[in-house]
Amino acid sequence: MAFGRLERSPGAQPMSEINMTPLIDVMLVLLVIFMITAPLMTSRLRLDLPQAGAAVPSDAPAFVALAVDAQGRLFLAEQPLDPRTEREQVSERVRQAARRDPQAEVQLRADRRVPYGRVAELIGWVQEAGLTRIGFVAEAAPAPP
Repeated sequence: MAFGRLERSPGAQPMSEINMTPLIDVMLVLLVIFMITAPLMTSRLRLDLPQAGAAVPSDAPAFVALAVDAQGRLFLAEQPLDPRTEREQVSERVRQAARRDPQAEVQLRADRRVPYGRVAELIGWVQEAGLTRIGFVAEAAPAPP
């Protein structure tokens, strides 16, 4: 019997570089998620909405967002409307929504300082344009201590 050295292959050398591809993929997915959700989380239009104990978000698939600030200015999908043509603009948008879906809802956000007459006027415009489902958006009341 001969005793001797057995030849061993050197084997795989450790990899000294980090594979960046999976990290970049994850970061791009997170970037897309944040780009999509960030505008949905905040509203640019600041309103002092009334509080209601049973305020729950609506799950209406089709809706027209209408808002009135404390000065009585009208916003359609958060875009300010020209006071001279606001009635026509609201009526046209509501008619378009009614043609697409007769069960569409108008979600009305009105600042608590807006006079009732202004809100009633908007409701009249919406009903004349063809939609009867109107949701009043309110903040949830704080929980009692």
